[in-house]
Amino acid sequence: MFINILLLLIGLVLLVKGSDVFVERASRIAKALGISEFVIGLTLVAVGTSIPEMASSVIASIKNEPAIIIGNIVGSNIANIGLIVGLSATIAVITTHVDMLKRDGYIMLFISLLAAIFALLGIISFWAGLFFIFLYLAYVMFLIESKDARQEYHFREFIIYFFRLQHIITLKDAMVKNIRRGQKRQKMLSLERELLIDVLFIIISGAAIILGAKFLVEQSVWLAEAAHISKHVIGLSLVAIGTSLPELAVSIAAARKKFGDMLLGNIIGSNIANIALIMGMSAMIRPIIVPLSEIYSLFLVMIAFSFLLLYFIKKGWKITRAEGAILLGLYSIYIIAMFVIG
Repeated sequence: MFINILLLLIGLVLLVKGSDVFVERASRIAKALGISEFVIGLTLVAVGTSIPEMASSVIASIKNEPAIIIGNIVGSNIANIGLIVGLSATIAVITTHVDMLKRDGYIMLFISLLAAIFALLGIISFWAGLFFIFLYLAYVMFLIESKDARQEYHFREFIIYFFRLQHIITLKDAMVKNIRRGQKRQKMLSLERELLIDVLFIIISGAAIILGAKFLVEQSVWLAEAAHISKHVIGLSLVAIGTSLPELAVSIAAARKKFGDMLLGNIIGSNIANIALIMGMSAMIRPIIVPLSEIYSLFLVMIAFSFLLLYFIKKGWKITRAEGAILLGLYSIYIIAMFVIG
């Protein structure tokens, strides 16, 4: 048992630290190739802090552990709101603005509702996974498109943008632009030692993430079986909280520096990535069977936390310490209930 627990902790450390290094080095390379700070912040940071969820979910999909996948993804989204936003708001009041609600917040809620509908059908198929991947691609392209736009780019505009397939045009234009920029910058950077070191660190950290995810999933399954605890409870608690540590670190730092936009952008962006990107990838590897008797209610909890977060954002365009305490309290009740029920 000692060795199993040690391997689980080693896996968690490799996963979190590997993700941290991966994000830092990938950000440096992106800047060197002329990719804007805006795109890096709204995509790389959100996806980067979701790398542990991605790695553990992909490994769980390969090992055919759907309870771990759903528990990890849904549990991480609930932890992001209840634990991370709640804790950050108790440290400092979080301020925000209308776009965070009417664009990113509503898109997060829309994608969460879609996931719940697919879960109600009992399976998240390959085609559903592909749909979620396209939805995430459209979201990223929509962010790029709305960066310098004068008109409103909110949820309604996103739906029109997605179903008219305008994201394909944005992607093509962005790729052409960044390739041209990258080619110019690459000539100056081709012989620089720092770039080679960054690439080396990305390879090493990527290997650490994969190994860490393997240890974490395998030992979590072992722990669930040894303690006679259902796998979805382990996914919702141990795996979900563990893989949310990067979001926690980024959010606490942002709260202390009073960067409300960065904090909520990271959380909302990560929640969108967890479902659209990570659940989508996992379903494409192997269709995810959703046992309704055990798991479907968890989607309702995730949606309830999402509604509450959006309500707090709109109420005075800030999340107060009292509201943070409410989120923390509800999250604590939820975790206790999971262990009691599970």
